[in-house]
Amino acid sequence: MLERDPAATSALEVLLTYSGFHALQLHRVAHWLHQHDHPLLARIISQLNRMLTQVEIHPAAKIGAGLFIDHGSGVVIGETAEIGNDVTILQGVTLGGTGKTAGKRHPTIEDGVSIGTGAKLLGGFTVGTGSKIGANAVVLHDVPPNSTVVGVPGRVVMQNGRRTTNRASDLDWIDMPDPEQQDVERLVRRIEELEGRLLNLEKGPASSPAGWRIPDATPRQARARDTRSPSRQSRPSSRFVDRRR
Repeated sequence: MLERDPAATSALEVLLTYSGFHALQLHRVAHWLHQHDHPLLARIISQLNRMLTQVEIHPAAKIGAGLFIDHGSGVVIGETAEIGNDVTILQGVTLGGTGKTAGKRHPTIEDGVSIGTGAKLLGGFTVGTGSKIGANAVVLHDVPPNSTVVGVPGRVVMQNGRRTTNRASDLDWIDMPDPEQQDVERLVRRIEELEGRLLNLEKGPASSPAGWRIPDATPRQARARDTRSPSRQSRPSSRFVDRRR
């Protein structure tokens, strides 16, 4: 925890003042009671945990070693959620379910995953080892290992082609890729390219790209030039003159 939180100055400070640490320790007690057939007492401790730390963890949730819940406020972890080792969860994260179907309905978070502020992971899917979920992302499907997910709904993207497996960079939420911005930038570049081509065509044949030829006139324009005025149109031939006179 000290490695992943630059604000922590000592182990004693974490022990006395960190709500995420307190929530995790109370959950360990509630989970033990749940595993030993004391579900009501486990839920009571779970609700006490919620009132004290603003972190709600169902007693049946399985949590590995090294979980870091930063700030803690608003974190919700559902009944069938499973969290691996060395996972980082920021405030406002929800590991929730979908529907009322019994069985596995909450996500499985594998080792080394980092989940940003306000992210919502809904369903019984798996987030692969070393992945990073961006702030406010809504994830509804499996995430491959060493992936970065952003957006609503969440999409797998890559940050400059590198994988986010280094825990030292887990708290870097500034340099996250933005796929919508990238799409807009591609459209702008395409529009500029097409505008350049159109400008070259308007300048005439001398300025047009090699291999391009702009005709002098369209067939309709050519027909318009060939049309003679009514005053200059030819009169009927003399051989069609009525000779009966």
